Amino acid sequence: MQGFKDFDPAKDIPDLSGKVVLVTGGTEGLGEGCIRAFTAHNPLHIYFTGRNASTADALISEIKLSHPTTSLTFIKMDLSSLRTVKEGIAEGFRHDRLDILMNNAGIIAKPAILSTDGYEIQFTTNHLGHAMPTKELLPILLRTAQHPGSDVRVITNTSEGYMFHRFVEGGISFSELDAGSTMSRAVLGSWIRYGQSKFANILFASELARRYPALTSVVIHPGLNKTFVSVTSRMSGTKWLQAHEGILNQLWCAAGAKKGELRNGGFYMPVGVNCTDQLTIEAKDGVLAERLWEWAGKVLSKY
Repeated sequence: MQGFKDFDPAKDIPDLSGKVVLVTGGTEGLGEGCIRAFTAHNPLHIYFTGRNASTADALISEIKLSHPTTSLTFIKMDLSSLRTVKEGIAEGFRHDRLDILMNNAGIIAKPAILSTDGYEIQFTTNHLGHAMPTKELLPILLRTAQHPGSDVRVITNTSEGYMFHRFVEGGISFSELDAGSTMSRAVLGSWIRYGQSKFANILFASELARRYPALTSVVIHPGLNKTFVSVTSRMSGTKWLQAHEGILNQLWCAAGAKKGELRNGGFYMPVGVNCTDQLTIEAKDGVLAERLWEWAGKVLSKY
């Protein structure tokens, strides 16, 4: 791996006393690994989302065996259903502060099907399903940022596969994202749709940083993980990462980096390497980022 090769979450994440964390997709994979890492540093509370309550209960019970004072709450939600996401946050989040929001969950290379709301499934799950909780929690994030000494961070996952957006004219096909379109494409259709959703997350992170500079918003590629397949990385010969390595980049950005060390709106590769300047021209297009933000806002306002 590149960058901060010696980053060890057990030693290098500071004390998280008083801080509240929320991780989407926390019942397995990278999200679960991040939750386990956070618990060792005494956070005030950890929220995590997922679809399987029994798996969540088992994870909480296991964590409490080694960290009995850890406070955790599972919020059941399906990121492909925007109404359940909004309701889950409204009913499940009970704190008046949020210091770390980790938009972690995602799906990959799915057939051309629609979500329950009528939008392309990968774009809904990977992008809109994270734009919704960020929108709902934004007032709390901003209030937390006003506290003395605060350091509020929003970490959103993307992938090197975002570059598949170049098969789409203009980067994002808004007309095909509207409700009812399956976005079926003849060549690499599922990967193009996946790339578009991950491309949207890059634009989202930069636009969030631009609109709300009191927050630190970055987007990260976790690397080619055995829990996270990336065709572009596989073709380039990039080394496979073990699960414990795959969480390092997002953990470093969420809690390992010192205050002020992150480039707001930036894109980070493993581990802690600022690659913002290496993004495609489309991924640095502020006009497109603003258009996506406004389009997504109209979608989210329906629920």
